[in-house]
Amino acid sequence: MKKISIVTPCYNEEDNVEELYLKVKNQFEQLPQYCYEHIFIDNCSSDKTVEILKQIASKDKNVKIIVNARNFGHIRSPYYGMLQASGDCVISLVADLQDPPEMIPKLLAKWEEGFIIVTCVKSKSKENPLMFMLRKWYYNILSYFSESEQIKNYTGFGLYDKKFMNVLRNEVDDPYPYFRGLIGELGFNRCELEYVQPKRKQGKTKNNFYTLYDMAMLGFVNHSKIPLRLSSFIGFGVAFLSLIVALVYFIYKLIYWDSFAVGTAPLVIGLFFFSSVQLIFIGIIGEYISAIHTQVRKRPLVIEKERINFEKETK
Repeated sequence: MKKISIVTPCYNEEDNVEELYLKVKNQFEQLPQYCYEHIFIDNCSSDKTVEILKQIASKDKNVKIIVNARNFGHIRSPYYGMLQASGDCVISLVADLQDPPEMIPKLLAKWEEGFIIVTCVKSKSKENPLMFMLRKWYYNILSYFSESEQIKNYTGFGLYDKKFMNVLRNEVDDPYPYFRGLIGELGFNRCELEYVQPKRKQGKTKNNFYTLYDMAMLGFVNHSKIPLRLSSFIGFGVAFLSLIVALVYFIYKLIYWDSFAVGTAPLVIGLFFFSSVQLIFIGIIGEYISAIHTQVRKRPLVIEKERINFEKETK
């Protein structure tokens, strides 16, 4: 009997984890040909999430819990949780029910057809229309500039065969991975399933401007050199333009020496413009240096506080 691993990262999701657990359990009651484990990796929640999960795990040995020693962020914790799965394939489901558990049978059907990776792509979303549009623009821009294939409107929700997971465990040594980008970069046989993303039922999203920016920049830094080269091209372009403007001003001043006054406005505008351009590209360079610094330190993805219902040999 094939074993399926469901992995759910969570942080302060006391309103949703039990409902998600029941929905996943219901799906596998209709799939008796599979056994499953449901791994919840908690990122040091400050509410009753862990307490609720422990109550569930005490009654159902299919539920396994990893509790992190502290909050390790929205990138490392989910990735680490997937690496702990022992199934023949891994399905990633977020705790807020925006990844519909009803997609599980469809994912498994495509997997049985021979696909190593099955990615779920949002055709529509019931979230804020503005956020959906901004995310769509981001995916399009990243896909255009990326050096490897990028999947548009894809959040990480999908199924991953153990062949792919073994490559992540044994070949990819990245302390701060952009998981979505690894899918296209590693090049496994995959297919896409479209779905409509439902609206979060309860609780508030834990994403904010910083976490969204962090994810967006990680995608660019890990999969494109375009921002760095763009800074060089713009630097050369602006320098050439400045030379032309200076030459025109110089000639104009020579011709109209007594009547032409340069004034302070062009100087002030030019100073602020060039200062802004420099700060923007210093920031871009800083993002790449920060990524290198993270790689060099080789810190662990997560430090665990405790595990529940894991067998001793599971790593």
